[in-house]
Amino acid sequence: MAQLAPPQRPLGRSGLQVSALGFGAMHLQDARLSEAEAGRLLNQVLDLGISLIDTARSYGLSEERIGRHLAHRRDEFLLSTKLGYGVEGVADWSYACIVQGVERALRLMRCEWLDIAHLHSCPLPLLQRGELTRALLDCQRAGKLRVAAYSGDNAELAHTLACGDFGSVQTSLSLCDQINLSGALQRAEQAGIGLIVKRPVAGAIWHRPQRPGDHAEGQYWDRWQALALPDTLLEEAGERDWTALALRFAAHAPGVSSALTGTAKLAHLQANLAAVQRGPLPEAVLRRLRRDFRPDWTGLI
Repeated sequence: MAQLAPPQRPLGRSGLQVSALGFGAMHLQDARLSEAEAGRLLNQVLDLGISLIDTARSYGLSEERIGRHLAHRRDEFLLSTKLGYGVEGVADWSYACIVQGVERALRLMRCEWLDIAHLHSCPLPLLQRGELTRALLDCQRAGKLRVAAYSGDNAELAHTLACGDFGSVQTSLSLCDQINLSGALQRAEQAGIGLIVKRPVAGAIWHRPQRPGDHAEGQYWDRWQALALPDTLLEEAGERDWTALALRFAAHAPGVSSALTGTAKLAHLQANLAAVQRGPLPEAVLRRLRRDFRPDWTGLI
């Protein structure tokens, strides 16, 4: 039986629709993934009905591979990228870097416009100067992108939600990173700003026997140990795996437009999609998942 496509949701008031499950294309930077495998995976993403693909300047081969393998299907999906650094010949976090970064992304991904372009974890003092936001909005006015966006957390996220210049944000939400549930999600929804969730499964740290060395995943591992969630919650949710439960927790949180997951394996993508299709978690499970989350556990860069 064919797998049902994920539901489509509004991206705030942008007029765009995104799938409740989006594809994070970070894994495409892995050179061990052959071109044939990359092309097959990207086309399978679209065949499953996933209509949002998210990449970044820092994802290596990802943008180039998206252009190579999906340019002929450009009208079937929304293309999101993140920028602000790594453009040859110009300073990071400058007006020229944003404008040339957009041009570079268009060239690599072989398209005429970006649907969503994020300032990628831009520090607050630079955001407050306004130059980078102006560059992004100038690109939008020129027809090179449709939605100006920001990707990040904490004070920077609060600034972008309040300033009125951004149509969408990308921020963290997971069992181990719930701080945005009590503020950012509500502010985004009230302001008509689209909200894309990154790291919804927190690196699946429940499968890690030891603390990961990565900063964010290490912090998630510590929080997971402290939460000590009982396996009986899986049974109450009708799940056998924490990854599926975590995806339902993030993708069905109020105000969320789409939750991003990345993988190089079709079977994992299909399992993620099936989890989201099972809908929101029961209220009793949600209450237990939120009960022991500490308010000082802020978002992680």
